[in-house]
Amino acid sequence: MSTGYGTTFGRSSRRRILRLAGGGLTMAVLGAGLTGCEDEPTTDGESSAPPRGASPEDGKAPDDGQAPKPLWTRTTSAKTYGDNDELVAVGGVVIASGDPLAALDGATGAERWSLEDGAIPGAPLLLGGDGSGTLYLASGAYDGSVVGYDPASGKETWRSHLGKEYRQPRPVAVDGEQVYVIAEILEADGSSRTNVIAALNSATGKLAWKERRDLGTQQNGVHAAVQGRYLVYTDFKKNLTVRDTATGKQVWTQKTTKTSYGPFTVHQDLVIVPQGERLQAFALSDGSQKWSLQAERFAAFSEPAVLDDVLHIADSGRTLWAVEPRTGKKLWQSKDLAGTGTPIPRQFVRAGGTLYGATDLDKQGGIHAFDAKTGALRWTFNDESGDHHAWLVATDGKHVFALHGTKLHALPA
Repeated sequence: MSTGYGTTFGRSSRRRILRLAGGGLTMAVLGAGLTGCEDEPTTDGESSAPPRGASPEDGKAPDDGQAPKPLWTRTTSAKTYGDNDELVAVGGVVIASGDPLAALDGATGAERWSLEDGAIPGAPLLLGGDGSGTLYLASGAYDGSVVGYDPASGKETWRSHLGKEYRQPRPVAVDGEQVYVIAEILEADGSSRTNVIAALNSATGKLAWKERRDLGTQQNGVHAAVQGRYLVYTDFKKNLTVRDTATGKQVWTQKTTKTSYGPFTVHQDLVIVPQGERLQAFALSDGSQKWSLQAERFAAFSEPAVLDDVLHIADSGRTLWAVEPRTGKKLWQSKDLAGTGTPIPRQFVRAGGTLYGATDLDKQGGIHAFDAKTGALRWTFNDESGDHHAWLVATDGKHVFALHGTKLHALPA
């Protein structure tokens, strides 16, 4: 499966707007410049990274129920909206969407490279191929380019441009052969009423195909994924659409019962979409429903993720689910968050026997660590900063990186 799923772009989604409103900040404040990547200073000028001691084994805290201390903490240039693809760890570095776009050494937090105008704030960071190749970005210079970089060095390795008749092309998904973008189609007066979805060859940058989307569809609010010969995406208009990656032709489309504000997931021949109190799995080939799960009364499902062949998802009743993604069979449920007052995870990564979940904005949120076999809550990490931003999490298998606002923490995995 490609790395491109869970992508959003364009204007702020409803979830983003709620986050900003909850923080009491305006978009003007978000547009203001933030500090560059540097050690977090203390009163004596030393780095805030704590002494590096023995790492807890397999994500377990030094003391029962206590979160491990960060191996290092840095203040970054991050400008994020809380989408899952705004923080990546690859090739020994960790990168958060921001301006300048900077890569920090995963082991030490030292800056490896930095790029002015490297990325549009809030735009996705997409990794090509098997996740260790090119980093694809919409150009922060707003010149209509889509650019590829070597994540280890920051050197530009690829560039493509749809043409002057299109505005703000943004990558939404990538596989081993193509980069998929959506762009506004410009009218003669400079306005735009329609948009196009296109595939760019990831070797040459040449256009492979392009298809005009239906009138009334929007460029913003798109989440996309690639699985084999299928490009799958949802939008704010309750559309679930599948296209052929070779030709761009629509295979099928159907209306969802709820608006999809967050990511879905794909696994083998299925696309799995949360729809409020229901979690539905559809066949990629024809859109037929294969299974459905129902949450408890008045509970709604959050964003799903398939890790190590297990589907993980939480619901608003503070229940964590592990599900067999091919059949929808429940493997286990954990209610360890019930009664704690802590928010549920909406983004997941796994390292070893530990499942890590990042929460939305909440002063009691943070990074939850669960036993991946049982769902038992091991600990919750919170930096106590009170920052209004949602948490993001990524892992390189050796570290778990927790981004909260401009603060990036490295935890032992």
